[in-house]
Amino acid sequence: MRIFCVLALICSPAFAADCPAPADTAAELTDLFEKSRTAADFREGASVASQMWLVWLRAPDAAAQEVLDRGIRKRDAYDFIGALAEFDRLASYCPTYAEGFNQRAYINFLRENYDAALIDLDIALKLQPFHVAAQSGRALTLMKLGRIPEARAQLLIAVQNNPWLSEAALLAKGAPLGPVGEDI
Repeated sequence: MRIFCVLALICSPAFAADCPAPADTAAELTDLFEKSRTAADFREGASVASQMWLVWLRAPDAAAQEVLDRGIRKRDAYDFIGALAEFDRLASYCPTYAEGFNQRAYINFLRENYDAALIDLDIALKLQPFHVAAQSGRALTLMKLGRIPEARAQLLIAVQNNPWLSEAALLAKGAPLGPVGEDI
């Protein structure tokens, strides 16, 4: 019954006008970036990264949270078309909530629609410049588009904010985004 109530709300014309502004998380994320930079080891760094995800996945209201969670469940079940529909709905309902765009970008990335992914990542980062996952996702997308210098620059920013990102390996000597002039 709860799902039907949420669906009725989401499909109503008033839905798009009712999403509150996302909370200002800049101070919280800045604190987490500092904890990430000073983490003693991978385990501690991964724990801080998980805390970052809890911030980004905190939707502005219950209706948006339900749509986000449903989209993630569909994504995790490899229902990319269904997930994309949910993230479209979330981006329409909450056009100032970065995670709706970040999740939609991820689906487009998985579907190899890199141009669409890049558009959504740019929106997500405009809305939430401290979104490390969108920063690293943007770097991977730029890499897939063959825009290597831009990808390297973007990933360096992401790694500065969270040095424990697995994508940091792409910056190593001989790796796809490694130092210029030091390629194998």
